[in-house]
This record gives sequence, C-alpha cells and structure tokens, in this order.
Amino acid sequence: QVQLVESGGGSVQAGGSLTLSCVASGYSNSRNSRNYMGWFRQAPGKEREGVVVAYLGIGNTYYADSVKGRFSISQDNAKKTVNLQMNSPKPEDTGMYYCAATPDRRYAGALLRPLNKIEYTNWGQGTQVTVSS
Repeated sequence: QVQLVESGGGSVQAGGSLTLSCVASGYSNSRNSRNYMGWFRQAPGKEREGVVVAYLGIGNTYYADSVKGRFSISQDNAKKTVNLQMNSPKPEDTGMYYCAATPDRRYAGALLRPLNKIEYTNWGQGTQVTVSS
C-alpha cells in the first residue's frame, strides 16, 4: 500500500520562495519501479489541477503553463521523493497542494496526459500554501 507524506507549505509573500517535499513508501522494488509523482493543487471553489509531475526513473517533467519558469521539481527515484521549489509565487498560486503518485508503470508505459488527476490513485493529505500580495 503506497503512502505519501508531505512537508512544507505555509504562508509566503508574492515574489518570495517556498519548498514542498513529498516522500512515498510502499512501492515494491522501488529502484526499478517507474511511476509518475508530483503536485496538484485546489483553490476554494475550483477543480483540482495538475501543477507539475515527474516521471520517476525516466526523468521527464511536466509543468502547467501557469507555473513554467517559476516552479521547479526535483526527483529521486530510489528514495521516491519529489520536491517542489516555488519561486516568485503569486496570490493566484494559493491553494491546498496535494502530492500524488501513480501505480508502478514499468510495464504499462508513459501516460498521454501526465497532469490529468484521474491517472493518480495515491494521494497525500495536502498542505496549504497561501501567497499574500
């Protein structure tokens, strides 16, 4: 059973920086597994949306247009860890941030839409990010 533990989050002023971290446990033979893992967010009254995900073990990353050039993800497949570096956040980045991960896809191959939340079966509890102007 895969579990995700998030850390980081909190309040930050626009133009500052913030780091979120997520560690997954429960993948069998984690060094050889291949799964997508990353961050989604949900603002009040809005749908949950993909922010950035990484294809662990392959190295590819996928960013939402709204965060390109400001956010970056780092990944460690052996440790099943992803970190989200949020630089120059804006008030519209405020929301609950969730770490999410797919099952092992070493035999299933790449996703067509890596930022689509329906592909993710494992979710963290979420951490609040508030950006003030």
